[in-house]
Amino acid sequence: MTDTTSPVLVGRDSQLGRLAALAAAAGSGQPQVAIVHGAAGLGKSQLVEAFLHRCRPARILRASGASWEADLAGGVLEQLLRRGTGAATAGQPSGAGSFGVLPEDPREAGLLLLERLQMLASKDAASESAGQSVSAAADRASVEEPCMMWIDDLHWADEYSLRALACALRRLDSERLLVLLAVPDEQWQLLPAGFRELAGSAEVARIGLAPLSADDVGALAWEAASTELSAPMALRLCNHAAGNPGHILQLLEEQPDGYWADWHAELPVPKRLLSGMTASLAAAAPATRSLAEAASVLQPGCRLADAVALADAGPVAGVTDPLAALDEANRLGLLVANPDPTLLAFPHPLARAAVYASMPATERAALHRLAASLEADEGQQLHHLASATALPDVGLAHKLEDYARRQAERGAWRSAASALMRASRLWPDPAGSQERLLHALDALVGAGDLAQAGAFARQADNFAPGPLRAAVLGYLSVLRGRPIHADMKLDKAWEQCDPEADPQMAAMICQRRVLHSLAAQNGQDLVDWARRAMTLAAECSPEFIESRAIKGLGLAMLGQREDAEDLYSKFPSPRALGAQRQRVQLGRGWLALAQDDHHLARDQLAEAVPTEYHLGSGRISQWAHGWLARAEFELGDWDQALRTVERGLVQQEQLQVQLARPLLHWTAAQIHAQRGNWDRSAHHQESARVPADSYAIMRLPAALASAAAAEAAADYDGVLRALAPVVRMDRANGIDEPGFWPWHDIYANALVMTEHVDEASHFLAPHEKLAALRGHRTAAARLSFVRGRILGARGRIEEARKAFEGGIAAVQTLPVPHVKARSRFAYGQTLRRAGRRREAAAILAEARDIYLSLGATVYVERCEREIQASGVASGTRRSGLDFEALTAQEIAVARLVAQGRTNKETGLELFIAAKTVQYHLTRIYAKLGISSRSELAARYRADEAG
Repeated sequence: MTDTTSPVLVGRDSQLGRLAALAAAAGSGQPQVAIVHGAAGLGKSQLVEAFLHRCRPARILRASGASWEADLAGGVLEQLLRRGTGAATAGQPSGAGSFGVLPEDPREAGLLLLERLQMLASKDAASESAGQSVSAAADRASVEEPCMMWIDDLHWADEYSLRALACALRRLDSERLLVLLAVPDEQWQLLPAGFRELAGSAEVARIGLAPLSADDVGALAWEAASTELSAPMALRLCNHAAGNPGHILQLLEEQPDGYWADWHAELPVPKRLLSGMTASLAAAAPATRSLAEAASVLQPGCRLADAVALADAGPVAGVTDPLAALDEANRLGLLVANPDPTLLAFPHPLARAAVYASMPATERAALHRLAASLEADEGQQLHHLASATALPDVGLAHKLEDYARRQAERGAWRSAASALMRASRLWPDPAGSQERLLHALDALVGAGDLAQAGAFARQADNFAPGPLRAAVLGYLSVLRGRPIHADMKLDKAWEQCDPEADPQMAAMICQRRVLHSLAAQNGQDLVDWARRAMTLAAECSPEFIESRAIKGLGLAMLGQREDAEDLYSKFPSPRALGAQRQRVQLGRGWLALAQDDHHLARDQLAEAVPTEYHLGSGRISQWAHGWLARAEFELGDWDQALRTVERGLVQQEQLQVQLARPLLHWTAAQIHAQRGNWDRSAHHQESARVPADSYAIMRLPAALASAAAAEAAADYDGVLRALAPVVRMDRANGIDEPGFWPWHDIYANALVMTEHVDEASHFLAPHEKLAALRGHRTAAARLSFVRGRILGARGRIEEARKAFEGGIAAVQTLPVPHVKARSRFAYGQTLRRAGRRREAAAILAEARDIYLSLGATVYVERCEREIQASGVASGTRRSGLDFEALTAQEIAVARLVAQGRTNKETGLELFIAAKTVQYHLTRIYAKLGISSRSELAARYRADEAG
């Protein structure tokens, strides 16, 4: 029965493409030989079988090596000579050949194989085994289709067959033949030297397979086992199995449904690998086994001396000759030679896990106790003691809790969480165990590690109700960007707590409320909850310091700038703040960005980015990345801003902190749109999208990402659609405060460009008044250029000039090139429309030069078109329709229309009415002797080509 199922294959598109190219070359009469190589289990056979399944060659020879036939002379060659040719999906012999006994000389056997291949490659070979007519064979396989020979597990082929194969391959001439061979990298040396020389020649293609990526692992799990892995679990499984699809498929098959949705301290080992490793340990000398087992108990990459010391003290055997034991461990695949002989390494992460899992529980516990006695680091001591303890142990649990408290004070929240998890396992009663697990979950959320936290949250959902449970789950919901759920949980936590009896718990809930209010962009609630938290919490506690740091932002959102700056000025030095300094630096940097102190913002936010072991939280780092990218955008360092975004997104993918995701994508979407990278901008816009019930701090940057891209495309209706949700928000408590969210000028400008001038003027007025009241220079400049457009549209050009020049002057000494270019561009457009062409050209040239420095090619080209429309030479090549009969304005119109723009789109680009565009088109048609847009486009293309 023919198997028509295609092997599951992910992450191998480039390799499939190379195989297809080789097949095409072979089909043209240039025989090709390719070796598919890579580590065992990476899917070499699956790759070739998937390729054969897709191309379905009508003629194919198959063979494979086997370890038990490696000494059987001619074993592989006999498969090739005696088997008939069949379809690629059959995989079984389809008839017997007529080649009798193999000759003694491998060279003669090679010539027989060559003859066989030449017959296979002939037009009528398809009828060889099935008795088909030549015409039937021709119908099945066209002359362009190559035949194929596929040998799997080449390293187990006998030397006789390899010599014959080499003889045949060296004599290929013009056969339509593709030869595919597969060999693992680690078995390459098993091939004879002569064959390795042939395989390494330029005539043989080498197609290597690398480990799968985390994304590939997620796709493989879904396609092969219908298992949906979270991104963090896909990454963890990928690292656990070193991206090896063979091991990953085994693990997916062996675990029950739902296993991968939960968190596990240790991931399992494939049964086949565990069995093989157990056999290798049984075959090893006692000292070798002791060395490997000791290394598996210690940290990866442990020192040889530490492993020897542990093995010498262990229950099995000492290691009198470490190098001899290491050599045997290397030969058996237990350990590998390390360039640094003082360090030990396993050949694969799963090898270490398999050695560890193969030990009896009593032996493993004994080694952990001994390791604790030899270890100087307190954290490692406690880890080993907990790993050696199978029953509840209150004393050890208290030690772990004390260690976790001290780690949290240093900012090592993940380490604190790990210690608390062990303490939870060692606690004797369920209530106490659950309390410690909740504190561990809280530490994970504080660190920003939502991947691990999410798995434990599913367990916490079933815990007994209480303020701690509600507060922790509410905290998790905040970072996941789920305001309704967070509000419900935090309300319940506050109702259930007693501030007088447990002020520490009440302070923690208030601090969570502060974060919730910040995410909702409600400055008044933020300040109120921060005051409560600071009243209840100890002054040195994380709850006090973070609430105070965020309170500064709340005060600024309410317009109390001096109070906010005074609050930050009274913080202790960063050194005195210890682990909490990251929170203060984030708040200070965010405030500085909002208040036009861009250099200070960049410095403070850059300091808040790191998350070294004792210096920071991933959730804080996410916000620092996002706002640092905005500071770099405003300063004009767009390339660095994109790098900051990419670093932040890599971290975001690992941590799954949804709250900061749109902020990161906003900057990238805006830069790529202004640089004309439309596909990349669209990707970031899509990635920034959030549900309508998300936090305001998520919806605002998501809307701004789409609005900025629509504006770059001169799609002003699109700008209005993107910002409509922002218009409908409750913005009374901070969203409209100048400096925080620069959306007002984008929205008002789109109203002007869509001829809603009165509406734009009405919308702009209160924001202009507020910017003036606050003395906010960039906000004033942004709004001034829109006011200038409004005045220009009403024909009040001198008032417009005053508005534009006032805005430009406001930011003259600030390092904000994008704001400066934006104001000049609008100013030049307005002057050009009013007939002040020479003056307009000069201002537009200034805007163009700034945009050029930013790499904003979309606006550079737009400035060039405006300068052309002004009739003043710009120093660059004019449009291909630059005929003497056309005016400068007509050239600009003709160029856009010839590129396919509608009258409305052309008008928006040139800041003229659609009726004016049609008027210019009528004159252009008459002057050029044409009568349609298609003729205009044709003339444009012809003139450009000339």
